[in-house]
Amino acid sequence: MGDERGGSLADRVEDELRRGIGHGAWQPGELLPSEGELAARFEVSRTVVREAMSRLRAAGLVDTRRGRGSFVLTRPAAQDFTHSLGTVRSLNDRLQLLELRRGIEVEAAALAAGRRTPATLAAVDAALRRMATVRGSASDAVEADFAFHRAIAVAAANRFYLDLLDTLGVGAITRPYATGPDPGHLDKVLDEHRRIRDAIFAGDALSAAAAMRTHLDASRTRLTG
Repeated sequence: MGDERGGSLADRVEDELRRGIGHGAWQPGELLPSEGELAARFEVSRTVVREAMSRLRAAGLVDTRRGRGSFVLTRPAAQDFTHSLGTVRSLNDRLQLLELRRGIEVEAAALAAGRRTPATLAAVDAALRRMATVRGSASDAVEADFAFHRAIAVAAANRFYLDLLDTLGVGAITRPYATGPDPGHLDKVLDEHRRIRDAIFAGDALSAAAAMRTHLDASRTRLTG
């Protein structure tokens, strides 16, 4: 737990310093506050500050000179959405990612129910059947789970939904698979997926949206439970 705590504090200090440099609080060539001053400002240990500074040095944003301190080299490049996904670390990050998915995928399921074709229905069903066969590998379970959600985005026939989901990638699938696919968990997810599939197959947009919302809300409960 100590390492996890230290890591989360270093994440916060790094993010705050990046934000400050990016917003011009410290200009290129300017000396950053001392290690002790930063530790006091962020209410963390000097060890945490050193960890955050080492990451900024590795990113080429600062340079530390012995006896003089750390200087800003350059501002961070504008961070795109893909970069933000790479910083998903905490439970709160994953919960916020689920909220984003809820906003995207509930409507995508409704659109899929109204725009389904024989080919896209077959793809949704195939993804569901693939997930039903997964029992041994956590990575296979994650990929099968994501494939089902992606097939629905394809069926929604709006390329922007698909682009967003592809940008999120398999990392959007939350943590219960981390130590291996638990059969009880898989059975619950499969049942939720079947309800989504059935509503899409029936062309019932309201039921499809409701089933997707229920599934993602249940994912949130599993994540926090």
